[in-house]
Amino acid sequence: MKGMMMHRPLKIADLITFAAENHPSAELVSVRTEGDIHRTTYRETAGRIAQLAHALKALGVTEGDRVATLAWNGYRHFELYYAISGSGAVCHTINPRLSAEQMTYIVGHAQDRVLFVDLTFVPIVEKLRAHLPDNLQIVVMTDRAHMPETTLQGALCYEELLDGQPQEIDWPDFPEDQAAGLCYTSGTTGNPKGTLFSHRSTVLHALSLCVTIPKVLREGVRILPVVPLFHVNAWGLPYAAPLAGASLIFPGGALDGKSLFDLMDGEKVVSAWGVPTVWLGLLNEINQRGHLPDGFSDIVVGGSAASRSLIEAFEQKNVNVCHAWGMTEMSPLGTQCNLPPSMDEMPLDRRVDRKQSQGRRVFGVDLKIVDDNGNRLPHDGSTPGHLYVRGNTITSGYFENEEASKPVFDAEGWFCTGDIASINPDGFLQITDRSKDLIKSGGEWISSLDLENIVMSHPGIANCAVIAVPDPKWDERPLLIVQAREDAQPQKQDILDRLAERVAKWQLPDDVVFVDSLPLTATGKVSKLTLRKHYSEETS
Repeated sequence: MKGMMMHRPLKIADLITFAAENHPSAELVSVRTEGDIHRTTYRETAGRIAQLAHALKALGVTEGDRVATLAWNGYRHFELYYAISGSGAVCHTINPRLSAEQMTYIVGHAQDRVLFVDLTFVPIVEKLRAHLPDNLQIVVMTDRAHMPETTLQGALCYEELLDGQPQEIDWPDFPEDQAAGLCYTSGTTGNPKGTLFSHRSTVLHALSLCVTIPKVLREGVRILPVVPLFHVNAWGLPYAAPLAGASLIFPGGALDGKSLFDLMDGEKVVSAWGVPTVWLGLLNEINQRGHLPDGFSDIVVGGSAASRSLIEAFEQKNVNVCHAWGMTEMSPLGTQCNLPPSMDEMPLDRRVDRKQSQGRRVFGVDLKIVDDNGNRLPHDGSTPGHLYVRGNTITSGYFENEEASKPVFDAEGWFCTGDIASINPDGFLQITDRSKDLIKSGGEWISSLDLENIVMSHPGIANCAVIAVPDPKWDERPLLIVQAREDAQPQKQDILDRLAERVAKWQLPDDVVFVDSLPLTATGKVSKLTLRKHYSEETS
């Protein structure tokens, strides 16, 4: 027997309509590429989004068409999120840190009809133009006064597209499983792979975020998404914040510690979301100034594992650290590590121990760990296995890529994350390592992540990575690559002694290499692929 309730499709446009009605004065504050700070509200933005949707229709964009963005975090990028998907088209966010070859590939693979580009990235598109589809329409995201001289023939001006368009719209009806967003992985192995989000998955993800992180996703709170809008929809914030009534403070392209501190201090940001490398820069600025930005009390850390030293440094300053984990293929949130009230009275060191984990699953995401043969393993906190996930916000395959899709799903339809993990009886997930980053030495596994977390506790270390290098006797041995802080000169033996206190002798790196900087992927993680290639060639 079926229930007798109405069925209305879940649609992204309803989020901004709701925000305009219920949270009309909540703000969008943007550091613009033109050099100033722009302020608006959800109500005002809803009108501009309607204008943009009408403009897209005038450009010939129809349901299912892919419309690409190459832009920083700002109000115009936010408007594109809603106007594109609300019209029934697909918002394809492009990571500007991708290589020229990767960027050309995904524009072609996605068959983008229109590309919206921020002023900063016009030179990138000019260099790529000959390799992009001839019929690709390009729109520069600025007004006529700031329109650059460009070799992009026929490039349109964003603000002129909106001029004269109606500020109201009847959003079209379509099924909730209609495609809404497209985001490609950074393609560290092979070509980038596309994850195609639906309206249903996106709205459910926004609702899950609001339920999962209610202390900051609520009316009146000011949130800084340092995580880019081109990185898995800024972890869902452009959808969850309007729903909750939280204001968004967009930093544009200025992501250094000083710029972030000044913006956060001036705008009284309560919560900031981003990757660990960003927080290391902000932490250094906080230490130099001797105080926190005004109102700052919370960060969400994701993208890669947060070290114990980073978590502890912020927690000691009374900044709550929410360690989160997920993937592009998961929309992306899978787990979060805000601790339950029952752990409030824990000593700081025990709380930090727990916050080093990736936390508990969010509603709608199921987790399992299995052995090499696919047999389920116990959630006892000590047995590691291959981590699989399933849920309504998790991909069922890669966009137009059946070959890449088949190997990542098991017989039950669960998605293989590529992580090695354990889960304790209370549901806390602990990522041991990426399966490809584990080091097998003499038949025994060594976790690069465990070694890195210990090394990062050294006060003189800014960043580090542990990789496997070939060894004639043991097959593989760990090599530690270290980036020192600018004001420090850590010594090799001091680092090894610190490790020796915590791990077995055979797990110690065979050498420590000091570098000025570590290579980063397009999403801000340390590129171990680049390091492995470089140091494997050196040892061969």
